[in-house]
Amino acid sequence: MMKKLILILFVLGFVIALAGCNSQKEEEVVIYTNGDEEAVAAMENALNKAGYEGEYVFQSLGTSELGGKLIAEGKEIEADLVTMSSYFLESSQEEHAMFKDLAFDPKALVEYPSFYTPILSNTGAIFVNTEVLKEKGLEAPASIKDLTKPEFKGLVSIPNIADSSTGWLLIQAIISEYGEQEGKTILHDLIANVGAHLESSGSGPIKKVQAGEVAAGFGLRHQAVQAKESGAPIDYVDPVEGNFSLTESIAVIDKESETTDLAMKMAEVIISDARKELLSSYPVELYKGETVDEVNKPAHSMTFDQSLTVELLEHHQAFFTSAK
Repeated sequence: MMKKLILILFVLGFVIALAGCNSQKEEEVVIYTNGDEEAVAAMENALNKAGYEGEYVFQSLGTSELGGKLIAEGKEIEADLVTMSSYFLESSQEEHAMFKDLAFDPKALVEYPSFYTPILSNTGAIFVNTEVLKEKGLEAPASIKDLTKPEFKGLVSIPNIADSSTGWLLIQAIISEYGEQEGKTILHDLIANVGAHLESSGSGPIKKVQAGEVAAGFGLRHQAVQAKESGAPIDYVDPVEGNFSLTESIAVIDKESETTDLAMKMAEVIISDARKELLSSYPVELYKGETVDEVNKPAHSMTFDQSLTVELLEHHQAFFTSAK
């Protein structure tokens, strides 16, 4: 009899402990992100300093994979908090009304939808290897169109918009300046000059330029600034077609639970406390009181004249494919 009682008490204790573990697991905030390592590290540092260590878990996914999950799963997605390309958040909200309005005022420099606010911004530009330019007797380009000149054949690298959102910054600049008809001709000639140097990642072109495999590339402006400051033979050019930008933003899944409330608090911490570290890797002013060095301010900041959505991205991807 005593053995049975002990066994029953043991089983009850195990069940209670298991329930406690499950409860703790349910309260853990799951954060899905398409951010790179520097962005995730900055957010983790801010959350840990605020006392949230052990109360969240990050899961990194590619932009296309995470975007597909948002569109397909809506509020049923496992995540409680998401950092993602803003255009995907807007399309997901339109499809599912899945995000909760932010419960805090982020004090952004420009107005954003009530359900998200940016954590970082990336800006496009041309960059060149000054030694390769000199070796090949080339003049530094002033525009994207300059990269279509015959002397740049085989000496240009760009990101593929089918694989990298950085490539979208290039397409926005071309279409904005030249329209789709003339722009298709320019893009066709550019792709011909690129040849084998069409890259699947946004950082691919700067790597090719730094290695001296090509003379010029298009990609993220801050990467070229950092390379030049490190002493590499790199310079950056703000193209006359404009410096376009894409933001990655934070949003809370509206699951109406205690975890949702905790996710909202974490979102506020990330915006208020992680931005200083984020600015060191992504030097674009987004909030009141922020400043960046003059070198990080593009000469021709531009905004595309249509709202950035997944549908517009797909249209521009088709535009790119048709120009090959």
